Amino acid sequence: MRAIGEVEGRAQGVVSALDEAVGPDGTLLMNLGARDDFTWVNDHPEEERAALPAGSAPFDYLNTPSDPDNGVLAEVFRQTAGTSVNDHPDARFGGRGRLARQLLADPPWDDYYGPGSLLERFVNSGGKVLRLGADLATVTLLHYAEYLVPIEPKRRVRRHHLVLGNNGSEIRTVESLDDSAGIVDYPGEDYFAVLLRAYLDTGRAKTGTVGHARSELIDGADLIEFAVAWMSAHLARYV
Repeated sequence: MRAIGEVEGRAQGVVSALDEAVGPDGTLLMNLGARDDFTWVNDHPEEERAALPAGSAPFDYLNTPSDPDNGVLAEVFRQTAGTSVNDHPDARFGGRGRLARQLLADPPWDDYYGPGSLLERFVNSGGKVLRLGADLATVTLLHYAEYLVPIEPKRRVRRHHLVLGNNGSEIRTVESLDDSAGIVDYPGEDYFAVLLRAYLDTGRAKTGTVGHARSELIDGADLIEFAVAWMSAHLARYV
């Protein structure tokens, strides 16, 4: 929103404009994430986590606010009437439109960005990534490419989450590729940013200005194909 600048209706005005842009037959998806007051336990050794005091609200996919790092637009999108959300503390997305429920349904608990995930469905459905003045290192779709790239070993993580279950709060574990620090130790700038800059330099994205924000519209399947090739060429040496 800071990049776009002043908008009539503020963040809600942006959501309305996106609805109008895709039309009644289109679909919008947004990465919401979740505010997590319990995430600090994952800084402790794994054998200590389950015994640590919770003292915070469990993840409730219908009511937990979006991750503050995703900005006000994500939270306004989540709260807008007609938005559906999926049930995952690490991979919560919101969706609006014709394919929203289909894309959001039954997210895999582990490896939630990999095969069978919303990201795979998004690519197979011809989805496009719209970046509105966003940082170069913030394309969530690139996590799907991390699962597809044929290099081993890839760094993995196991996290503990406090979630709302059928009988109240419970601690559950999630295992996945490391989508925070990366699947390898890549020196210097975040490799998502380096990769995306290289992709944009090919001229294959549609570019323009939304408000004051330099923006890009990127074909998801094309980006994944490029990303897998780039990761194969640039990450394998750091395995």
